[in-house]
Amino acid sequence: MNQRYARGILAVTAGMAVNFFGDWLLGARIEIFSGIATFTFPWMLDVFLVPFIAGLVVAKVFGSKGGKWLACLPPLFVRCISYAYMYFFVFNDGKDFAYHLNLFYWGPCVILVVEAANFGGILGEVLIGAYRRKNRLAAEPGNAECAKA
Repeated sequence: MNQRYARGILAVTAGMAVNFFGDWLLGARIEIFSGIATFTFPWMLDVFLVPFIAGLVVAKVFGSKGGKWLACLPPLFVRCISYAYMYFFVFNDGKDFAYHLNLFYWGPCVILVVEAANFGGILGEVLIGAYRRKNRLAAEPGNAECAKA
């Protein structure tokens, strides 16, 4: 397997682990909407901070340009897995599933967590130096004194 693919798989898996651990630690269920009482401080941390940190981790593990795009995958996968888990195991009471988990609420929440992870991935790439400029003078041909310095 290509080393870049292996690093990508490892980065996405690490980001998913950070996201799952953050969800478990905060105990907030993003998918469940219960009115205005849904939007608590742990909910905000779970929507904005946890995916941001997961994006930082993905960019750090991946190491080169492209980590900001990979950072979008872990929260998307985690939210889909969490939604499926609730569908099959939590709200299996015979009622309509849309009664418990509204897809029109879940979609914007997924967009929020993916964008927060993307911001983390961008900052992670900046912090690891993926966009660092090389010295222009040393790169120019025939500029021997800058190449010596």
